[in-house]
Amino acid sequence: MSPELIAVLAVILVALAFDYTNGFHDAANAIATSISTRALTPRVALAMAAVGNFIGAHFGAEVAKTVGSGLVKLPTGTASLGIVFAGVIGAITWNLITWYFGLPSSSSHALIGGLVGSTLAAAGTVLWTGIAEDVILPMVLSPMVGFLLGYIVMIAVQWIFRKGHPGKLNRGFRWAQTASAAAMSVGHGMQDAAKTIGIVVLALYVGGYQDDPGFIPEWAFWTSAAVLAAGTYAGGWRIIRTLGRRIIDLKPPEGFAAETVASSVLYFNALVLGAPISTTHTITSAIMGVGATKRLSAVRWGVAGNIVGAWVLTFPAAGSIGAIMYFLVRPFFS
Repeated sequence: MSPELIAVLAVILVALAFDYTNGFHDAANAIATSISTRALTPRVALAMAAVGNFIGAHFGAEVAKTVGSGLVKLPTGTASLGIVFAGVIGAITWNLITWYFGLPSSSSHALIGGLVGSTLAAAGTVLWTGIAEDVILPMVLSPMVGFLLGYIVMIAVQWIFRKGHPGKLNRGFRWAQTASAAAMSVGHGMQDAAKTIGIVVLALYVGGYQDDPGFIPEWAFWTSAAVLAAGTYAGGWRIIRTLGRRIIDLKPPEGFAAETVASSVLYFNALVLGAPISTTHTITSAIMGVGATKRLSAVRWGVAGNIVGAWVLTFPAAGSIGAIMYFLVRPFFS
């Protein structure tokens, strides 16, 4: 087995390890609201999220191409594989840190930050225009859009059902949440499984095992989807508690509104723009927007502030770890 092939396999394996941590770290994105409102039991919700992630992965080709060829430019060769390996390790490390503290940070931005950090450490080429247009701008806009739409949709729900009986409405919206949580799960797969696919494609390209940086082999879809689904089923209970209970006390209509808004934003960005946005940012901001319709004090802004702090730190923190990891792994990829 050639050194180049060993290096490619090492990068693919660490990418799949990131995929798994992404699954249990971001399981909360799709199901926390459904669990907190008791629309679904935890294990049923996790199973549904895993299936949705598996299905959604097959619709995320544009996001995968953005991650694989639109963020950094690396020459072919074993040394470049070391850059990718270090970047993914940076993302995994930050995922585990934020999971430990129960903070719903973005696995997507951790991956991109790690890759950018290791590339800069290696004096490689970062495509800053692509970073600005496809990462920074959506990172800023998606939480704002999620908050605003969450507020508007919840106001509309309250007005449409203003004469309904609370008990009947809660039962009805628990059923509706099954559909909205499923939609959120598929959207998560479109975004997050696709990012791992992008890393796999990047590894194949810089390793010299394919000529087209935009081509995605079918096995990459299935492998990434299966690993993300397995990680999702493992569950990330610390973050589920934060999203489902610590930001606001959710009821079924509020959970339905938040999930509907977040999944719509994910679909638009994956299918129309091909932009790798954060599912975490989107659903969290939608929950905050929904909660603000009660009264501003209904949102626990201290918890929200900690989450926003983790958002801001994710890109530079994962990038720093990725840069450090590059110097540690460089001797093995020379």
